[in-house]
Amino acid sequence: MGGWTKRSLDVAVALVMLVVLSPLIAGLALLVYISSPGSVFFRHSRVGYQNRPFGCLKLRTMVANADEVLEQHLQLCPDARDEWEQTKKLRDDPRVTPVGHVLRKLSLDELPQLYNVLRGEMSLVGPRPVPADELRRYGKSSRFYLRTRPGITGLWQVSGRNDTTYKRRIACDRAYVTHFSTATDIAILAQTLPAAMRSGETS
Repeated sequence: MGGWTKRSLDVAVALVMLVVLSPLIAGLALLVYISSPGSVFFRHSRVGYQNRPFGCLKLRTMVANADEVLEQHLQLCPDARDEWEQTKKLRDDPRVTPVGHVLRKLSLDELPQLYNVLRGEMSLVGPRPVPADELRRYGKSSRFYLRTRPGITGLWQVSGRNDTTYKRRIACDRAYVTHFSTATDIAILAQTLPAAMRSGETS
């Protein structure tokens, strides 16, 4: 979706951003390394364009034994388990480190995904990248997700982020693909930083 125009915009902007932001990414990586044992980067399998899996890169924001911590927390807290089953997110997530909490609030943990964009696995703008088990929850809307590359940012991020319901996030992804235009991509990119800052202020 979007053809060479969208891909050209992705490559040009991602290259510039990587050059400009490389000192920041290096500094954040050092901070993650110092503050918490474990790998600096986190790679998680996500579903990409035409159902192709890829490793989505992020700066690590969780403790090294995150899966074990999550399972223990969900067993002890029924309300948290209900929240997790409905949204696949936790407002009070015990896995997230103090440094990781700040990175997430400002979306700085997602900066390494610029490398995914250069590799052609992601786009600057697109549906929220999800793992295979979560894509099954999209139902018939999954066909819209698979028509384009997942994005670092997207319509749902500038429409409420974590305050948006799960069904609304899926609807935003579907609406983006259905009504795609280069002008929409540029508008979403322009709104992303202010949206991230508002989310950081209210989290």
